[in-house]
Order: sequence, then C-alpha cells, then structure tokens
Amino acid sequence: MKLFYSATSPFVRKVLACAIAREIDGQIELVATNAHASTPDLLAANPLSKVPALITGDGLALFDSPVICEYLDSVGDERALFPRHHSTDLLRALRLQALGDGMMDAAVLRRGEQGRPQESARDAVMARQRAAVARSLELLERETPHRWLDIGTIAVGCALGYLDFRFSHEAWRTHHPRLADWFEHISRTPAFTQTVPQ
Repeated sequence: MKLFYSATSPFVRKVLACAIAREIDGQIELVATNAHASTPDLLAANPLSKVPALITGDGLALFDSPVICEYLDSVGDERALFPRHHSTDLLRALRLQALGDGMMDAAVLRRGEQGRPQESARDAVMARQRAAVARSLELLERETPHRWLDIGTIAVGCALGYLDFRFSHEAWRTHHPRLADWFEHISRTPAFTQTVPQ
C-alpha cells in the first residue's frame, strides 16, 4: 500500500493511527506530499488534490480518511475499529468519528483563514469555526468517550491533538477536565505516541 501524506494533517494522523492500531503500518509506504502543489501522482490518486490518499495493494485509489480507515479495518487480524454489524456500538463509533472529523475540518479551516488578510468576513468565518469546536468540546466533556480505540475515539483523539498542535495557546483542558483525563489516557497508546505531529 502507498499513502500520500502530510505530517501535519490531522486526517493523515487518523489514518496512520488506525494502521498502527491494526498493526499493519509496516505494510504502508509513505509518500510525503504537498497537496497544494497538485502533483501528477497525487492527482492520479485523488482528483481533489487532498491528503490522505491511499493506493491499495490491488491498485485501487482511496480517499478520504473515513473510506481509507474503513478499508484498513479489513486488513489484518486485530480488533475491529469499526464495530461489526449495525449495532449501537457502531453507531456510537460513527457518531464520534463524525464529531472528530468535524472538529478537524473546523480547526483546519480556521488555521487556513489565519493566513489571510484581516477583514470582517474572515473574522466571522474563524469565529464560527471556533464556536463549532467549543460546542464539540462541551459535548465531549458531558459524554466522555470510552477508553479503547475504535474509529470514533481515534478521530476525536486526532482532533484534540490538532488543537494542541495548532492552537496550544487556547487551553481547552481548563474547562474540560474529564475530557483532558480521557485524552491523556488515550494519548499513551502507540497509535498516538507514534503519530504526534512535529
């Protein structure tokens, strides 16, 4: 398998965390990629010119992170990250994944807007994205996730890690002690210790 990646992307981190949790990371060749450059190799894998993009062993190009992670869950023999069957556990995991992915979307968009000239429209977009993350943190404080890895806890963990990476001056732990305790626990797993962005 070949993974087009950027080391600072939280969505790439999510894919790599899933691969490590499944103990199949050694089967993946990493291809450092600047998605903004829209290289021919990346465009062949993903016409949207976004990372992550994965080429399977059979040559199938997959994108984006939910699809790639679901594929990786079919490789290897470790515990499934997507609970089998349409159970309550699966729905909870998918709901958490949607929340974590949404937080990452909002934080990445906000980060991108920071580099633009200051104006009221830009500030409004940034405020809206920050509010979305704040509401998500409140929900996670009330409904703190379980302490084992599945697609939902991996997505939320990557979202919180991205907040630490890009918005470390905003101390989200101060008002979310239960979530902070949860994150400290899950951050000690290999899926997270081996994927900390630099």
